[in-house]
Amino acid sequence: MIRVVLTVLVAVALLTASMPAVETARVTTTADRLGAEANELERAIGGLAAGSTPVDDPEMAARTTVLVRVPSGFTAAAVERVALVETPERPSAVALAYRVDGRPKRVLRVGTGPASVEVDLVGAPIELRPSGVSRVRVRYVDDGGPTIRIDRVG
Repeated sequence: MIRVVLTVLVAVALLTASMPAVETARVTTTADRLGAEANELERAIGGLAAGSTPVDDPEMAARTTVLVRVPSGFTAAAVERVALVETPERPSAVALAYRVDGRPKRVLRVGTGPASVEVDLVGAPIELRPSGVSRVRVRYVDDGGPTIRIDRVG
């Protein structure tokens, strides 16, 4: 009986000692996955701008839909808020901003690839689901110049 109690106490002590490392790994995993999502959105924007011509009518514009996946589950930290926002230093640019478990907000810049285009976030900031998948529509319009227009679908 004493062996069982000692085994349980040692297991609890080891688990308690390892929890900060587990939490750090979860936050790092979440940051890496969201970084990959920002890169995927950047590739979609760059590909659309490089392979299409902007038009005045948004309904006729070249478009694509990007799925932004926010990680969830045991291997990921809980994301309180995630949104596509305009960057403070350049209002015509876009970034993916998120906050994990009461930590400071992190911002991942989303570029436009090799194309030199303005970015218009319809109804900025565009709030995304804090876990799971959000669909984002990207259109290439002529709004006084080549512009990528981004809005959330659904």
